[in-house]
Amino acid sequence: MSETHKHVEEPGPSEVRSPLVQQELKRAGVWFGLAIAIALTALLAQPLMLILGAMVLATMMDGGSRLLGRILPIGRGWRLTIVLLSAVAFLVWTFYLTGSSLAAQAQAMRTIVEAQVTRIGGWMQQLGITATPSDLKGLAQQAMSSMGRVTAALGTAMGAITGGAMMLVLAIFLATEPKLYERGVAWMLPMDKRAQFYTIADKMGWTLRRLMFGRIIGMSVEGVGTWLLLWVFGVPMAGLLGILTGLLAFLPNIGAIISGVLIVLVGFSGGMDTGLYAVGVYLVVQIVDGYLIVPMVAKRAVDLAPALVLAAQILFGALFGIIGLFLADPIVAMIKVYLEERSKASRSDRDKALLQPADG
Repeated sequence: MSETHKHVEEPGPSEVRSPLVQQELKRAGVWFGLAIAIALTALLAQPLMLILGAMVLATMMDGGSRLLGRILPIGRGWRLTIVLLSAVAFLVWTFYLTGSSLAAQAQAMRTIVEAQVTRIGGWMQQLGITATPSDLKGLAQQAMSSMGRVTAALGTAMGAITGGAMMLVLAIFLATEPKLYERGVAWMLPMDKRAQFYTIADKMGWTLRRLMFGRIIGMSVEGVGTWLLLWVFGVPMAGLLGILTGLLAFLPNIGAIISGVLIVLVGFSGGMDTGLYAVGVYLVVQIVDGYLIVPMVAKRAVDLAPALVLAAQILFGALFGIIGLFLADPIVAMIKVYLEERSKASRSDRDKALLQPADG
């Protein structure tokens, strides 16, 4: 008689109750989700940068509302409205008074810069350097053309206006009820992770508010100081140079270099004395900002190494264009805060684990 063998059923690929299948599915899901996240980040670069920009704007609005709350005991909504109306009134007043003159100065500045570049090219040829003015212009055009995909999408005037309007509206919603959206994000996390999330979010908000406050103070000091000092000596286009210097001050490292080149080129177009005075003005403004404003305000919140910020600007500028260039500094600051808080949490958990056997 043949021996009867009982057939034993083994878990198949569709048996999700098997621990082995569940483990493999989790591994596959992690890699699959990571691939989808990378693909979506590449495809949705423009909206992601707009959302991050809106968060930075919302932080600036929230900081202004908190600062106003120290002197005005009114509701948050009213304080936020005052901040927004004040910013709009300042922009309208500035461009209304100087709009026509700034347009003429911008056209004149372009002519002066091109003439100065041509003179520099001729001087370099006299020294035996083979670079020609056309080479310098081609290098400048190549540098300006590498805006990335985001800038290409927002390249038209309508695209820029639409993107800016969407960013502003989103920032207003975020600044109006920040805790509502914070609780919404925390709701998607496990219960044991929410306390750490709230701690990290609060630290990020505090850091970003201090960083943006220092940035606004620096922009104001550099812009107004450059305008007044250049205007006193009669340097051409002092108003436009002041506005450009103030706006470019939002970009650490790179903004100071660009504004310095413009100031020097325009200054030397008025003569040797004017050019040397323009160089002195640039140095004085940068020294005041670098040794007074930044140490007193920005570095108290987050101290970022200049090389790290510059590397992040190069990386984000190449990946996401001009928006990434503007947001590189806040993004690096947020990443640093996150890593520091995670390190503190890990250290605290490790200390607790080491103390448990001793307590027992």
